[in-house]
Amino acid sequence: MSTETEAKSPLNTVKWLVAIAFAAVAVVGNHWFSDIGLLYRVLGVVVVLGIGAGVALTTVQGKAFIRLLREADRERRKVVWPTKDETRQTTLIVLLVVAVMAVLLWLVDTMLGAVVKYFIG
Repeated sequence: MSTETEAKSPLNTVKWLVAIAFAAVAVVGNHWFSDIGLLYRVLGVVVVLGIGAGVALTTVQGKAFIRLLREADRERRKVVWPTKDETRQTTLIVLLVVAVMAVLLWLVDTMLGAVVKYFIG
């Protein structure tokens, strides 16, 4: 069965409706049980939303999302992070450039202010 056919299957639609129903139950339940302590309501909402998310992850789109996360993690592992010395040097260069640009902008602002003051009086 192709992915497009699976995405349009009635079972996939039912799974999405169940996931949405769990989210609705979490919202309504939180309001309905407003007299119960906040901690228990938060735990209940987290559990019910977790079950709904679990159902949503069994859909075609959910499986594709999990595959995307795995591929992103594989790519993240390939990244070569800079060493402490490289990070320190880059940070110092950025700070130096920012300081130089601040001084240059201050000088330009001062000169433009003097020119405007000369013409305005």
